[in-house]
Amino acid sequence: MLDKLEMFIAVAKEGHFGRAAQTLGITQPTLSAGIKNLEEQLGVQLIFRGSRYGGLTPEGQSALIWARQIVGDARQLKQEMRSKHYGLSGQLRIAVIPTALTWAGKVTTRFSEKHPNVRFTILSRTSIEILSMLENLEVDAGISYLDNEPLGRVSTEPLCEERFMLICGTGSPFAGRGSVAWQELDGQKLCLLTPDMQNRRIINKNFLQAGIAPEAFVESNSTVVLVSNVLHGGFITILPADIAQFLAADKPLEIIPLTGAGRGHTVGLVAPYREIHTPVLEALLTEARRMSEIVR
Repeated sequence: MLDKLEMFIAVAKEGHFGRAAQTLGITQPTLSAGIKNLEEQLGVQLIFRGSRYGGLTPEGQSALIWARQIVGDARQLKQEMRSKHYGLSGQLRIAVIPTALTWAGKVTTRFSEKHPNVRFTILSRTSIEILSMLENLEVDAGISYLDNEPLGRVSTEPLCEERFMLICGTGSPFAGRGSVAWQELDGQKLCLLTPDMQNRRIINKNFLQAGIAPEAFVESNSTVVLVSNVLHGGFITILPADIAQFLAADKPLEIIPLTGAGRGHTVGLVAPYREIHTPVLEALLTEARRMSEIVR
């Protein structure tokens, strides 16, 4: 039944039989037959369908909660048995907000030094996508904001507090300054992350608190694009200190603290809530705890 539950989770996530079959690497008739077999085993209809996917039935909504739990438990059992026999090994999939990708590198590098048989897949995603991917068992953990927008029932380990920095070229009027107030950014040539990024929503709140509403002339979901526009186009951008220092290193750019209204938020590791985590995930949470810059 486990493979049928995984098919059901995929269909619920994609909202489309064809796309779900593609993500699972199977044919659509095989998927449809698997869902039908699952419905027969459970004795209920899980999905409304005519010529196409029509959403989950009320029974399907309830079954989806159980399916995620059962599939998650099965994967946890498999990983725990493997770790008892071979030590910590396997694959960890981590989704990370773009502004915390440097922290993903720090955490995985430190972890790999202690546990060289664990492999990582690191994906850049929005905070909303990270929560969805955790819920749908697409990733094992995430690195995201912990204290701004609701997270739901998850396990967390704080890593750092964001400090916002202005990045500008050496020819900018702000160059050489010890700090810049948020209020001074009104009317400036800004390039910022897209509004679907939580970092941008936080920055917009800070603008509001400062009593300004500056316009972003360039928006991107890539921090590399933002810094490239600063470097080549005379723009200025705002990023957390860690990623700002990484991207601006060895370039004719200046990083200046922003002061006054507004603040950053706590960024940390996020994992699905469980009474007992897999040994690999528990070790990752423990490593994040050791690395945290936050005094508790």
